[in-house]
Amino acid sequence: MTGSWPASPAQQGMWLTERAGVAGRAFHMPLAVWLDGPLDMMALGEACEQVARRHPGLGGVLVEDGGELRVVPHAMPPMREGGDLQEELARAVDPVEGPAAWFTLIREDAKRHVLLFQAHHAVFDGESKDILLRDLAAWYGGATPAPLGSTYPEVMLQQKARLGEALPDARRYWQDRWQDQRELRLPGLTGVSLAAAPGSALDFEVEDLAGLAARLEVTRFEAVLATFVALLHAYGNARPAVGVDLSTRTERSRDHVGAFVNELPVIGVPEGATFGEFARSLRGDLRRLYRHREVPLARAVDGIGPRAALTPVSLSYRRRPETSPLFPGLGASVEWMMFNGWVRNTLHLQIVDDQAGTAARLQYNPALLDGTGAGRIREHLAALLAAVAADPETPLDRLPLPSPVPAVSVTAVTAAVKDGPVDADLVREIQAIFAKELELDDVEPDDDLFDLGGHSLTITQIMVRTKERLGVELSFEVFIDDATATRIAAEVARLREQTC
Repeated sequence: MTGSWPASPAQQGMWLTERAGVAGRAFHMPLAVWLDGPLDMMALGEACEQVARRHPGLGGVLVEDGGELRVVPHAMPPMREGGDLQEELARAVDPVEGPAAWFTLIREDAKRHVLLFQAHHAVFDGESKDILLRDLAAWYGGATPAPLGSTYPEVMLQQKARLGEALPDARRYWQDRWQDQRELRLPGLTGVSLAAAPGSALDFEVEDLAGLAARLEVTRFEAVLATFVALLHAYGNARPAVGVDLSTRTERSRDHVGAFVNELPVIGVPEGATFGEFARSLRGDLRRLYRHREVPLARAVDGIGPRAALTPVSLSYRRRPETSPLFPGLGASVEWMMFNGWVRNTLHLQIVDDQAGTAARLQYNPALLDGTGAGRIREHLAALLAAVAADPETPLDRLPLPSPVPAVSVTAVTAAVKDGPVDADLVREIQAIFAKELELDDVEPDDDLFDLGGHSLTITQIMVRTKERLGVELSFEVFIDDATATRIAAEVARLREQTC
């Protein structure tokens, strides 16, 4: 496709999750700016258009082309005027049909407006919020941001090349480290999920995170992560696995808006005599993990199918720049942690750290974790943070840690399989397609596609080959719960019967 570029691994994963129907609104990223004063609406609309031209990835849609997923640039819609903020938040962003991002201006009164920006995570990340507002404020004030050193397609092609170089080392790193944990212990927990669902949130503040990190001789992110892991371990999780968002930005991509982030698991066990010793040990583990930050786990290990989150528990940390965008002649207030009302897993801790303080939010799935349990987790985490801030070298066995709680397992949802035996010749046809696309000599009828190293692009290639050879168009859903040749052959037989 002329003018397009290959989708990144992160975009491929989100595309497959969307197609599988397990993403909901979890990948929608809203950002709202309250503007107080005499607003020049024409200048703001022009600034939005300039931002869209400078960052073409925002208008990109994901298109499957012959088994390859590519990003095709499309124009972002111009800024529109809207009514109710909550109604506007409910509007969809779609990285397949488009638009994947848009601006809406909402008038609250003559001198107070809300500029709402919504984007899909496939084209946007946390650091992009600062870049977008910085560029927007510059153009609104009549300035022009410095030219970008590389085009967005050039950056994406460079990222693809780095991934290929880094993949062998990442596979060796994860070979004996990753275990797909299907069990979790949290107070008030009744179930465990890796799928998106409507969520709830509890906010709180973290006091003196900078001082704690300095005394521990670790970063602020590492201090929060060590505390969170210690709490999860106290609940009875033997080897807590926390999914963390790691930036994949480089010097060439630092000023680009896009999805330059990769979720990887941090697996930590509180060891050592004191909390400080554990935090510094975890810091060393993270330094080793960072060497592989560009490689998605699903590319490095087998057996990871489509899911909205890598682990049932996750953490995101972002430290904002010291200065905020200034819109000339206006007062500006930004809601950096705007909640879209959905969660990607069971429990997520979000931290945004800036000069005004450290804001924290527990996002959780209320269908699986009740509000009382979430409140207890917040209280336990706050108490633990206060204790380690008072004395970072407190012995681990003297920390105010809660007692263990019962375990709950992930509930597997098995796809319905066609009654009766499946035609053996048809199964062999699907086995051959699997083997060709996975570059394997042989595939058994009940081998799982993801256990064999398959991923989102493998599925698209299998769908293309199945349509070419068997005249049947498969859906993504059939691969989610039972991605075996037997299951796919049963679905092909069912679809053939429907057309007879």
